[in-house]
Amino acid sequence: RVFLRAVNQFTSVLNCFFLDQKNFELQLWNNYFHLAVAFLTHESLQLETFSQAKRSKIIKKYGDMRKEIGFKIRDMWYNLGPHKIKFIPAMVGPILEVTLVPEPELRKATIPIFFDMMQCEFNFSGNGNFHKFENELITKLDQEVEGGRGDEQYKVLLEKLLLEHCRKHKYLAAPGEVFALLVSSLLENLLDYRTIMHDESRENRMSCTVNVL
Repeated sequence: RVFLRAVNQFTSVLNCFFLDQKNFELQLWNNYFHLAVAFLTHESLQLETFSQAKRSKIIKKYGDMRKEIGFKIRDMWYNLGPHKIKFIPAMVGPILEVTLVPEPELRKATIPIFFDMMQCEFNFSGNGNFHKFENELITKLDQEVEGGRGDEQYKVLLEKLLLEHCRKHKYLAAPGEVFALLVSSLLENLLDYRTIMHDESRENRMSCTVNVL
């Protein structure tokens, strides 16, 4: 709780003194995001791993601090405005870690950052695409699922939210839909692959491997 209060103090200082064009400090903002993500994903805050009694006790006394800092990460990302492009693709992995935390409200609040990143690269890269974001998300997703994170609910929500946001956008509707379905399909194959690795059947394992490839 003390750490959380300290990190929240940093956000005020960053917004007041290090955000405008003249005083923007890339390294400070970068450090903030990495610190906040490290806090949010710290093992002592992963309430799902505790017994029901311990979980209830912590929530009653402190609430779910992951949500509090997660919503702050989201707000700080949107505060960046035109500076966002400086954090793509480097921040894709850390934001992915946040969205993979199995807390439904946190996921709903942070997955739309992915669409914002797509939109940002599309508008400011000069190439009219979001290839850097796309490649980074696919690479990091592979690593995270292999590390044991991600589940069926995440796959469904990721596809749903990405499609909803892309379909409202004049230029991203078509490429965005293709990308959302690609990521959803990849995630499904990765989850199947992770499950089947403990299967005795070599044929099943090989089939899943081929699907991922």
